[in-house]
Amino acid sequence: MKAMVRLMLRLIPLLFLTACGTRVITPPSLPTVMPMEAAATALVLTENAPPAGFETVSFPTIDAGLPLLPGWRYEVALDFVGVFARTPRTVAAASIAEVSFNQVASARRVVATIDNDIQGQTDPIAYEAVRLGPDAFLVREGVCLSNAGEDAQIAADFSAGALVGGVQQAQTAAQKAVINGHEVWRYTFTTDDVVFAGVQLMDNSRILALTGELWVSPTYNAVIRYYLTADVENVLLFDTALPVTGSLRIRYDVFDVGIVPNLNVPFGC
Repeated sequence: MKAMVRLMLRLIPLLFLTACGTRVITPPSLPTVMPMEAAATALVLTENAPPAGFETVSFPTIDAGLPLLPGWRYEVALDFVGVFARTPRTVAAASIAEVSFNQVASARRVVATIDNDIQGQTDPIAYEAVRLGPDAFLVREGVCLSNAGEDAQIAADFSAGALVGGVQQAQTAAQKAVINGHEVWRYTFTTDDVVFAGVQLMDNSRILALTGELWVSPTYNAVIRYYLTADVENVLLFDTALPVTGSLRIRYDVFDVGIVPNLNVPFGC
């Protein structure tokens, strides 16, 4: 009898397992855990992403879009320091301009200084040009040129894009800031994206190094800051006959967007 009881106790677990079959309980899958570094990066990119439609931008003419705004002012500067290619002869050039715009009055004011040693210019040229509707005025060396005619119109319509070019395409860097009083986003670009207005590349020309920054306001669809420094070799600047090698620097800043300046006839005109 005792032997029979022991046998039954041994069989009970086997019977239980047989009744249950071979079912295996699999725990639910856990979601993939993002690394902390990647999560932090994703958060930064999301928080600093530009508005929809501004993931990439294109401003081959750096001041494009500004004429659609009621008023603004910008400062632009381009300077070059180097030598005539394959010679020890040093050369330098610089152009600086401040431009103001009043859309309602169709008025524009340009104050500029051009110092172009590359083309053999011995003294800097400084001028003020004002366009008020159909009329344009030009002041040189403190004298209003009454017969300036088309020259006054051309001088008053000076464009930063014609001097420094722009950027064909740039990608968002997911970084925002306030520059010159305006909320802007930073964009990155490569050498191939840069549009050089005053630089002509030849077959043996090279861009040795290039750094820059582009800050855009989606609110105004306009570039607020564009800085560029490029080391160039054997290029033509400003339609010169002799190539040069050296360092080119561009500085462009926009101020007072939305503020309409009061522009008048220049003193003496």
